[in-house]
Order: sequence, then structure tokens, then C-alpha cells
Amino acid sequence: MPIPSPLSASTALLLLFSLGPVHAETLVPLNGQSQQQIQNDIAACQSQSAGSSSTSSSGGGERLRGAAKGAVAGAAAAEVRGQRYDGAYDKVDDDIKQEYRQEQARDTAKVGVAVGGVQKRQSRRDDRRTAEQASSASSSAYSSCMQSRGYSITP
Repeated sequence: MPIPSPLSASTALLLLFSLGPVHAETLVPLNGQSQQQIQNDIAACQSQSAGSSSTSSSGGGERLRGAAKGAVAGAAAAEVRGQRYDGAYDKVDDDIKQEYRQEQARDTAKVGVAVGGVQKRQSRRDDRRTAEQASSASSSAYSSCMQSRGYSITP
């Protein structure tokens, strides 16, 4: 069986671009692998490296949850504050009590939205950091896989 000739520089560059944006390395086969074998190895290692890392993303809705929690807390706090005044609160018209509770709920809902926004930004930073770590792990897994199959990888 004839040994395939080494790849030319143009073929190596073609391999560089076929790896996609995740893996921007130059790949040089060291064991005379055929073009078909190279493609099979690339596909297998890309699949393996993609499976080795996964990212999770937060579901979102932090501002809405913050507003809801704030509204509930504000209404409850307004009721508690009103009950502190022995008997006087009971004499106030129900519409005025309701208006007071709604005003307090609105004010604390605004605070809840702000807190939710802070949580959302922190969640995005955490997601970005996790994605960067996963990308690094994926790149490392890909390089290790290709080296174990007889390729030289240079950045």
C-alpha cells in the first residue's frame, strides 16, 4: 500500500480554515494521513471537544421577579405599618388603605426592578466567564485529541 505524500502548505492552510472560528490553528499530519482521514479526525475531535464542555445560561426575568417581590413586600409592609397605630388604622376608609398599600407596593417594586437589574448584569458576567472557560476547555480537548491522532497543532 503506498504511503500518501505529505500535505502541501496550501492544503495545511485549507485545513486551518476548515476548522472554523473555534479552532484557529495550523494542523500538520505527522503520520502521512490521507485527506479523508484528516477530515474524519477533525470531525471526530471537534465532536469530542464540543461534548466535553457545556454552558448554561440563566433564564432571565430578574427585573420582573424583583418587581414582583418588591410589590408584595411593599404591600405587606404598608399593612404592618398601618396596623401599628392601635385602632386609628381601622377608622381609615378602605379606599385610602388600598391606595396607601398600592403606593408602597409601587415604590418597592421600583427598587425590586433595580435590584433585579443588578442581578441580571451579574448573571451575564458569570455566563460570559463560564463560556470563556468552556471555550478554553473545548480548544484544549480538541488539541489533545488531534495530537493523540498524530497531528502537530500550532497556534
